[in-house]
Amino acid sequence: MNLNQIHNVYFIGIGGIGMSALARYFKFIGKNVSGYDKTPSTLTLELMESGINIHFEDNIDLIPKDYYVENTLVIITPAVPKSHSEWNYFLERDYEVKKRAEVLGIITKDTFCLAVAGTHGKTTTSSILGHILYESGADVTAFIGGIVENYNSNLIGSGKTVTVVEADEFDRSFLHLYPNIACITSMDADHLDIYGDDASIKASFKEFADKVEDKNNLFIINGLELEGITVGVNDDSKFVANNIKIIDGWYVFDVTTPTETIQDLKFGLPGKHNLTNALLALAMARTFGIPTESIAKALATFKGVKRRFSFQIRKENLVYIDDYAHHPTEINAVHQAVSELYPNQKVLAVFQPHLFSRTKDFADDFAKSLSQFDEVLLLDIYPARELPIEGITSQWLLNKIENKNKKLIQKNELISLLKSSDASVIVTIGAGDIGEMIPEIKKVLESK
Repeated sequence: MNLNQIHNVYFIGIGGIGMSALARYFKFIGKNVSGYDKTPSTLTLELMESGINIHFEDNIDLIPKDYYVENTLVIITPAVPKSHSEWNYFLERDYEVKKRAEVLGIITKDTFCLAVAGTHGKTTTSSILGHILYESGADVTAFIGGIVENYNSNLIGSGKTVTVVEADEFDRSFLHLYPNIACITSMDADHLDIYGDDASIKASFKEFADKVEDKNNLFIINGLELEGITVGVNDDSKFVANNIKIIDGWYVFDVTTPTETIQDLKFGLPGKHNLTNALLALAMARTFGIPTESIAKALATFKGVKRRFSFQIRKENLVYIDDYAHHPTEINAVHQAVSELYPNQKVLAVFQPHLFSRTKDFADDFAKSLSQFDEVLLLDIYPARELPIEGITSQWLLNKIENKNKKLIQKNELISLLKSSDASVIVTIGAGDIGEMIPEIKKVLESK
């Protein structure tokens, strides 16, 4: 498929975090871009403000009349049901219809591609890497699965020859990519509704790893059963962070690589998992050829990703952090970072489970990770693309949490409960629509 022959790009599910990055990209390179989404959001508003026409009704009459078969690419998200009338309209008329991952594959095939895979840490690692390359003057475009604070966007740069992408394991999407340099952050069980079991997930990651022919260009967290260059913290990895100190809320550390020792690097995102993400980005950037001094400068100026341990309030007597964590391992990482920064302070966690299937598959682990917090407020399960599963409810999950300070609440109760809370550290966690409540939560907490 030749993208140069495409004049129009139509998105079904344009408001998704990955889809909207592609929409921005095609708009930037001069294509006519429009699309549908189920509901308005901050992302769709931003896209509309940039000149992209979006509607929120599944109605074929709203498809632009000049989007002809021969000059239009249609991009769909896996979350769209097969009964969607606009999708069927395009299929019946033999339009070029592709998944987002397939389109990313087409783009990466003609560029030097740095791909970040893993069940956790993809967005933060790819954001750090994109920031390093962009700040160092590389001809890069980075497609990010979150809004990067430095750019207030999920697209970094406008380069034509180098791409940074998140290699998403959902639906085996990452197998469409053409990585020249890649990393794998983790291979924990997830998306069991797609894969069925842990062994199938690991096999899929192995297949992705095999796409990188030179294993000196594949970076893996120490302990993963893959062939590649190991990365770790205070261990025997080829790229290892050591002499780690926390000074005024910043990590200050050294990195030993196969060829050099880099001293006194500064990085501002808390938690050992973020230190590992930064180390992976450093290893990939150094291998790509970015000078050490440029990497050090970019690490020190990286501000983070919205909804990834994102500080909303950071006062001496009150802290509010929001995080996208939706897997037990990610919740453990949030707790580790909070405990490291705010020892001996009361921490209240508000959690919105994401997907009935994920809640069912990891209920005991969710309960264990949530029980670590001093107090837990649990919201109803956010269904996303799923129908309810009998017996799988937030009340069922709550019963498993071994913490006396726990409560199942409705969203409309949350604000008043936070207003009366005596917790000095509040964390909202989840990948559903809890993120839409951040401005309201922030406002009420600041008025306390």
